[in-house]
Amino acid sequence: MLIVEDNDDAREMLKLLLEHEGHEVYEAVDGTEACGPPRGYILISPFVDLGLRSWTATRSRASSAARTTQPQRLVALTGYGRVEDRQRALEAGFDEHLVKPIDPDRLSDLLQRLR
Repeated sequence: MLIVEDNDDAREMLKLLLEHEGHEVYEAVDGTEACGPPRGYILISPFVDLGLRSWTATRSRASSAARTTQPQRLVALTGYGRVEDRQRALEAGFDEHLVKPIDPDRLSDLLQRLR
């Protein structure tokens, strides 16, 4: 799994949850750093302003397509949980939308669906 999160505490907590679920985790603090993960990683990305979200989703998918034939799954990770926030994330190209703090059971269910 790839975590892109600029908040150290949030990134570490998500890393621990993912490792507890048995996943290998690659970490990045921004979108630029995230475009160089190892082949086949699922991207869990920060929820940022609409322009950057679009850039992150588009660029990440292009970068992933060059490395693997598996479709990349993009999960927006955000502190914003309104219906319109979720809709904007999906319109920007993300497949899923998670609100911080992350519920471990919801994360586990999401990971099962993404497999």
